[in-house]
Amino acid sequence: MEEARSELEREEDEEATELLRDRFRLSTISIVEAQAKKSDMEISEPIVACISDLAFKYTEQLAKDLELFSQHAGRKTVNMEDVILSGKAAMWLRLFWVLTLACERIDLDTKKLGC
Repeated sequence: MEEARSELEREEDEEATELLRDRFRLSTISIVEAQAKKSDMEISEPIVACISDLAFKYTEQLAKDLELFSQHAGRKTVNMEDVILSGKAAMWLRLFWVLTLACERIDLDTKKLGC
């Protein structure tokens, strides 16, 4: 009976997560479409869907990072220090990503030139 209860709880958690994901995506799509209209731009549906998925994945990762930072500090509650630390970590990751892309681009350009 305990096994059936935990299976039921897991299914309910999955349903709740799916509902949140759908609502998040709809909100993101609305924001993207509003910004595109405001900027007098057109954005294709696959791009809007991609932006929505990326935003959701980023939010999931942010939640995991915040939880880890609070646990590392010996707390069960996320506080502003965790949010600030997450922002700093994200800044360094973005810088690394940009530098990696730049290096790849330079490498591609030198190959095109036959260097």
